Amino acid sequence: MRAVSFSLILGLTLTLAACGGGGGGGGGGNPPISDPPPVPDPDPGPVSNVNISNPTLVREDNNPIGANGMTLVWSDEFDAAQLDPELWFFESGDGSQYGLNGWGNNELQWYEPDSAQLSGGLLVITARNESSNGRDYTSARINTRDRFAFRYGRIEARIRLPGGQGLWPAFWLLPQDDAYGTWAASGEIDIMEAVNLGVNGSNDVHGTLHYGGEWPNNTFSGAAYTVASSATDDFHDYAIEWDAGQIRWYVDGVMYAMQNSWSSSGGPFPAPFDQQFYILLNVAVGGNFPGAPDASTEFPVTMEVDYVRVYSGNP
Repeated sequence: MRAVSFSLILGLTLTLAACGGGGGGGGGGNPPISDPPPVPDPDPGPVSNVNISNPTLVREDNNPIGANGMTLVWSDEFDAAQLDPELWFFESGDGSQYGLNGWGNNELQWYEPDSAQLSGGLLVITARNESSNGRDYTSARINTRDRFAFRYGRIEARIRLPGGQGLWPAFWLLPQDDAYGTWAASGEIDIMEAVNLGVNGSNDVHGTLHYGGEWPNNTFSGAAYTVASSATDDFHDYAIEWDAGQIRWYVDGVMYAMQNSWSSSGGPFPAPFDQQFYILLNVAVGGNFPGAPDASTEFPVTMEVDYVRVYSGNP
C-alpha cells in the first residue's frame, strides 16, 4: 500500500475545516469542537463504616402473626450507598472488650467494620484469610443494639450463605436489656446458623434457642433443616414467627421447627422470650461449633443479604 504524505493529509484537513457550516440559522465559522468523553472516576474502594455515639433506639412491641395478615414495621433493603449507623452498630475485635475472648466460642476472626459493605442492593459480609491484630482471619459482625429492638411478630432475611470448613454464618437475636440476668438467662434466638456448608455435601441450617441459667448453667434446644437447593449458590428466605409462648422457624415459607417450652432462672415462663431483642448478622471463622478452617477452605468468602424485614401481625 502506497503511503500518503503528512502534508497532503494536513492540507485536506484544513480545507474541510474552512468549508464547515456554523449550525442552523447563523453565519459561517468553524464547527464547535466536541469535548472529549469523560474519564470514569476511579473506584473509591470500600466506604468506611463509623459508629455514632448517640443513636436513637426504636422499640416495637408487635402483635403475633395471625389470620389477618401482617404489616411491615422495620426493614433495611440495603439499597443505599452505605450502611446507616443509625440502624447498625459495627463490631470490632475478638470480643475481649466484653470479656469474651474469641467471642466466647474460641472463634478465630478479628471483626473489622469495613468487612461489611453494600454492593448492588446487597449487604456483603466478607471473611478473609488475612492477619489482623494477632488473628489470622477477618470478617464482620453488625447489629441493631441500641438502635432497633422488638418482640413478637415475624422477622425474615433473604440470604446467600458462604460455604467451607470452619465457616459459621448467622442471623440471630440477643436481648436489648438483660432483664433476667447475663447470658443465657435473658435468652438468645438463633434464626439461622450454618456451619461447614458444602463439606461432605452438607446443606443444613439450624434454628436454636439458648436459655436457662447464667453461663455455665445455660441450656439450649433446636432443630436442623436441609435446605431444598444449595444454600451457598442460591438465596433463601430465613424467618421466625414469635408469639408470647411459641416460636416457629421457616425456610422459604416452610415451617420446620416449633418450640413452646423454655425457661429462665430469672423469671417465670414465658421468660426470657417476652422481652425485646435486637438483630445480628455475622460470619464467624472457626470456633467450637464448626471447628477450624483447613486446607480445603477457600477465602475470601461472602455472605450476601438482600433484605431484613420485621412485621407485626394485624389485629
